[in-house]
Amino acid sequence: MIACPRLSLPNLNSTPSTSDPNSEPQARKLKSSSQLNRWSRARAIRSGRKLDRSGNRSGQEVAGVKSPPLVHFQSTESSVSLETEKTSDGGDDVEKTAVKSIYMISDGTGWTAEHSVNAALGQFEFCLVDRGCSVNTHLFSGIDDIEQLMEIVKQAAKEGAMVAYTLADPSMAESAEKACKIWGIPSTDILGPITEAIASHLGVSPSGLPRGAPGRNFPLSDEYFKRIEAIEFTIKQDDGALPKNLIKADIVLAGVSRTGKTPLSIYLAQKGYKVANVPIVMGVEPPKTLFQVDPEKVFGLTVNSVVLQAIRRARAKSLGFGAEVRSNYSEMDYVREELEFAGRIFAQNPAWPVIEVTGKAIEETAAVVLRLYHDRKNRCSMPRISKRY
Repeated sequence: MIACPRLSLPNLNSTPSTSDPNSEPQARKLKSSSQLNRWSRARAIRSGRKLDRSGNRSGQEVAGVKSPPLVHFQSTESSVSLETEKTSDGGDDVEKTAVKSIYMISDGTGWTAEHSVNAALGQFEFCLVDRGCSVNTHLFSGIDDIEQLMEIVKQAAKEGAMVAYTLADPSMAESAEKACKIWGIPSTDILGPITEAIASHLGVSPSGLPRGAPGRNFPLSDEYFKRIEAIEFTIKQDDGALPKNLIKADIVLAGVSRTGKTPLSIYLAQKGYKVANVPIVMGVEPPKTLFQVDPEKVFGLTVNSVVLQAIRRARAKSLGFGAEVRSNYSEMDYVREELEFAGRIFAQNPAWPVIEVTGKAIEETAAVVLRLYHDRKNRCSMPRISKRY
């Protein structure tokens, strides 16, 4: 049994005051959305990106905390602030939903807490997107001091926020739990239950040290150098470069422009896979080596034509092309024809799985690719030919 130090809390005689409503960020009013806008906002919600930053305060201002001298902790804020419009379909108007805050506290980078919360928020897209529920998420990373922890919890009480934390040190986790209970804050320990379950299963006590803490410095392993090599290979093979090296790749991605080949390639490379991606352009024959590599390595990417047109228009605009400059690249007829051209190539190679990336985050597409890749490699459960994922 690990002895936990007694928790020293600030004076709790006074009731936590609520935040000044005038200081709340102004929600951005959105018109009735099309399917494309719903997909876009849903992906933003899952990835934790801000949809509206106007009027938002910085993480330090939101926390209302000044770090002690020589002690620094980081706070990042993501905001999903949507306002529902008043409708008269059934008679009753829809009221504006108050902004809800979620504080994520971590003694490390906060990666686990942030991704767990974002994954959970994905279960409420019907509310976040369709009904305009407003949610602010604030990440406080590197919190390894009780005083800092108490200040953040106290501010969460003032804002009526929920607290989710990943604190490896049992005494820190217990302090967070007690403080939230005293101040009446809804909270959840993300890391504790799974750590306790694994400790019970293995019959070994956890170290209680956050990642990167002294005593947890891992030597550079073969796995590390494998990832570095995979990233270097993937960068060199981007956008069809050096097609002669396709045979050396672990995974080959093929698809028309703006289907997310490059970011997906880099994401997979960071996991240690050598990835090459080949663009499919209407009227241009793909490199012959694409059809000579092991077909179990090749994955086709496709996307909804409306979404693709919107992405290409945004890309053209970012390159400085105004509305008056018309280009086949973002014209609907051309987009559809190019998708059909790619579809014919995929049909001619039925061993290539075709993955529908519309509305999927990079992580979701990568999960599909890796599941199919390992299923094929280990001969676990071969996917049905020409099935779309």
